[in-house]
Amino acid sequence: MEAKIKQEVIKFTSYQKIVIALLALLQFTVILDFMVLSPLSDILMKSLTISPKQFGAVVSGYAFSAGISGILTAGFADKFDRKKILLFFYTGFLGGTLFCGLAQTYEQLLAARIITGLFGGVIGSISMAIITDLFKIEQRGRVMGFVQMAFAASQVLGIPIGLFIAAKWDWHGPFLMVLALAVVLGITVLIKLKPVTAHLALQSDKNVFEHLWHTASNKKYRIGFLATAILSTGGFMLMPFGSAFMVNNVHIRQEDLFLVFMITGIGSVFIMPIIGKLSDKIDKFKIFAFGSLWAMFMVIVYTHVGIMPLWGIIAINVLMFMGVMSRMIPSTALMSAIPEMKDRGAFMSINSSLQQMSGGLAAVFAGSIVVQQTKHSPLENYDVLGYIVASLMFVCIFLVYRVSKVVKSKNQPAPVINIDKTIEEPVTIME
Repeated sequence: MEAKIKQEVIKFTSYQKIVIALLALLQFTVILDFMVLSPLSDILMKSLTISPKQFGAVVSGYAFSAGISGILTAGFADKFDRKKILLFFYTGFLGGTLFCGLAQTYEQLLAARIITGLFGGVIGSISMAIITDLFKIEQRGRVMGFVQMAFAASQVLGIPIGLFIAAKWDWHGPFLMVLALAVVLGITVLIKLKPVTAHLALQSDKNVFEHLWHTASNKKYRIGFLATAILSTGGFMLMPFGSAFMVNNVHIRQEDLFLVFMITGIGSVFIMPIIGKLSDKIDKFKIFAFGSLWAMFMVIVYTHVGIMPLWGIIAINVLMFMGVMSRMIPSTALMSAIPEMKDRGAFMSINSSLQQMSGGLAAVFAGSIVVQQTKHSPLENYDVLGYIVASLMFVCIFLVYRVSKVVKSKNQPAPVINIDKTIEEPVTIME
């Protein structure tokens, strides 16, 4: 008899809702700390008298240090309570952000970003391991939709406020703003989040190096690692120079940038929960593929615009980020379903490391392509980056398809054999 397997919506418990809120706010502070560099790119390059290549080094300094940190911590990630690991790295993130807020020279800022990356770059992977431990795969599309809203919230609230503070005082202000918020949040996580220790009973590797090797050498895991590495390059190529492009090429006033980011973020706030729900109801890969094709088209449009009204560039940004979010949410949910519980911390750490390091290479690469003759001249070759990013998005469709196949094979229905050897309705084996 042919079975009909329905995709039922599993409701969240009250504690799960608290966890979602805490992790979303954690992501908000970490993403804002990174994202605020993009709108400050024009101010920083002029204030510190640095080139696009040097600014690319500031961005990639965070990414490379985060990547190294991810590899170094991967073997330990499943050996301790995930709450304790999270709080340890968040404390280090607070110190790095304080250093950013006190930096006075290019060299000091570069060093501060490296320190921040060593700690902040691992927080996302730890959060992902916690989500995967506490939420079923049928819930994760919605969870990712809410947690990834931190990205949109940083644009709606954080970046506009950061730009306002930077315009009124100087570029140090936004980092101190992030620090103040993060201190309060860290204390709340300490009080509200329960220990996450279920994975500890499943550990079989004798030492951290053995655990790291078993995770990194797993064939199914490597498919996810490769997809993540390619997925991460696009944003690191375009976003670091986004505000400089809008100011110098599109002729958007510096004081109007906050409107671009705020309205784009508001659009993302509305679209992300919808994408999350669709990802739990419809095939996640199909959502990703559609979002990728749309994002490819909008990236080409965005990187080729010239002088235009403020409303025009806002509309293009909103439409482009609709495609970006439609890629981010389903792909993250799929990645979370690849590792077994005993490997999740290590998998997420390695995955985060590859994400950051490939992003760092992308930022360095973009900084070598983009050219600015003087402080106020247009950026050159930004359109070239658009073609490269769109091509990588196309490649990602095939890589994420392979990830989707791995996840489906892991959770495929298994037949129940009766005594008389007849096959009854299949039972879905979930993690």
